[in-house]
Order: sequence, then C-alpha cells, then structure tokens
Amino acid sequence: MRDTQSGRKPLLVTVLVFPGVRLLDVTGPIEVFASANEFGGCYRVRTVSPDGADVVTAAGTGLSVGLAAAQLTEGSDVAVIPGGPEWPSLVKDDALLDAVRTLDAHSRRTASICTGAFLLAAAGLLDGRRATTHWRFADQLALRYPRVTVEADALFVRDGHIMTSAGVSSGIDLSLALVEEQLGADVARAVAKDMVVFMQRPGGQSQFSVRTHAPRARQEMLRRVLDAVAEDPSAPHTLATMARRAGVSTRHMTRLFHDEMTTTPARYVEQVRMEAAQAMLEGGDDPMATVARRTGFGSPESLRRAFTRNLGITPGAYRARFRTTDTAADVRFP
Repeated sequence: MRDTQSGRKPLLVTVLVFPGVRLLDVTGPIEVFASANEFGGCYRVRTVSPDGADVVTAAGTGLSVGLAAAQLTEGSDVAVIPGGPEWPSLVKDDALLDAVRTLDAHSRRTASICTGAFLLAAAGLLDGRRATTHWRFADQLALRYPRVTVEADALFVRDGHIMTSAGVSSGIDLSLALVEEQLGADVARAVAKDMVVFMQRPGGQSQFSVRTHAPRARQEMLRRVLDAVAEDPSAPHTLATMARRAGVSTRHMTRLFHDEMTTTPARYVEQVRMEAAQAMLEGGDDPMATVARRTGFGSPESLRRAFTRNLGITPGAYRARFRTTDTAADVRFP
C-alpha cells in the first residue's frame, strides 16, 4: 500500500492496548505521528489488543481495537507498548506478554512508554539491554529484572531495535525521536512546534523527582540534626556543626549518615538545599542571589553549579520550565 499523494509506502505504527492501559501512553505517541502526517509524513496507526476486544483505559475511557495481536500478518515499522498503573498484575498476564512478544517479532522497532518497560522486561525482551522507565519505578525495574541495566534518569533509551521511555509524557519525546529518525529533523521540529513541546527536552528525570520521603532515622540524635537542616537550610551545616549538635564525633556522624540515610552529611545537606531552592524558584520571583542566600548556597554561581550537577539545567531554566505563571501568552517559540 502506498500513499497516493507522495507515492511512499506508509510507515505502520501498531499500538498495543489492554484493560487498564494509561490513556496518555497511547494517545501521546499517536498524536505525534498524526501531526507528522501534516508535515509530509505518512504514518498509519492501528491498535491491537491481546484478544481483539475493545478496552477501557485506567482513566475510564473506552478505546476501539482493530484486531487481536495474534492476527497480525503485516509487519510494523514501530510497535508501541504502553504501560498502566497496575503493572504488577500486568506482568503476570501471559496473554498480554504473548502479545508483546508477537508485536516485537513483527516490528522493525519496539518502543515502550512509562511502565510499559515492565512488560518488555517480563517478556524477556530487555535481557542484556539498557532501559528506562518512570523514575518512581526505576528501582523496582532493576530489582525485579537484574539482567536489565536501568538508566533511571534518562527520558528515553535506545538499545538496538528497542526504545524505552520514562514517565507518561516522555512517550512524546520518544515519538519525536522516532519521527526524526524516520523523516528527518525538519519534520520532527515542525511537529514539536505544532504540539508546543520541546523537540529535545533538556535535563533528565531527576528534575521531576523531588525527594519528599527520606529514610526515617532511628537515632534520636540524628533526627535532631536532620530537623535542624530542614528548618534552616541556609545555616552553616558543616560536618563539625552537625556532630556538635548530636554530641558525637565527626567520624561517628559520618557513619550515622552512611548507615541510616545511605548518603554523606554533605550530600544530604545539598539535597535539602536543592529542594528549598526548587520551591523558591517555582513559587516566586526572587533574584538568584536571594535564592542562593536563603537556601544556603551563598552565591548565584554556587547555586548554578549545584543545579547543573544535580538536574542538568540552570536555575533560570528550571524556573522558566516549572513555575506556574499567568504569562503563558508571552512565551514565544522560535
């Protein structure tokens, strides 16, 4: 089958859906490919389910299905494997895993979205490969499937013919990368502008995973130290200061952090200061010098180095990307 206008063979995308699938995992990539068709692309998208039946998504929305995965006779250029919030039960669904294997066997490239990586891993398709998934579940992916090398901070990972992406909206990033690979950068750029998204989003997943649940210290002396750091990140929380507050030696304080917090005192203090700085940048217009002073970094340059080291973006870029504002109409895209 060829496109009547361009004379090119359409690029066939097959999206696997199943009961409880996350809606945006499905619709995000489909919208990218549909938009690409407006700029010279020629994608044809079809949906399949393990048994060919229509499905209801985790959001309660119904999705129509073309056919069962086992009925596929035409190979795909891309197979999209979305995820779902109930992935622990999905990885035990033999019929679903068989459908995943079938799609992979009939596709030039297989791409998972969010927790769809668990389906690929459970099907044995990620053994010996690098992969990613939503930052919240990256540790569980690595623990359950030790033969997979998990890159927790990546927005998407390409290893051979398989691509895996991080949480939900990163399926759009992955799909844009596929459009660029198949149709070129100009088309991908046009799609990104049309959808008002980044063609290549700066930074990794760590910029979204604010640390709100640190391990709870067992020792009362250590809890006092942690509370003091949280209450005033701008104070001089040196190792010696923290040791004096707890009434222990600096060596013992270092050991307590290692054993109970699985980090160093300096690293913990920096994490708390990072969270405080992120909150200030998201919620206010304070100058960078003020943010740096109030959160303990001291100078804008120290603040910039910490953000670049931890998040891969500058404080200014973080503020522009993550704060809520009424001035969206003033944002211009090149």
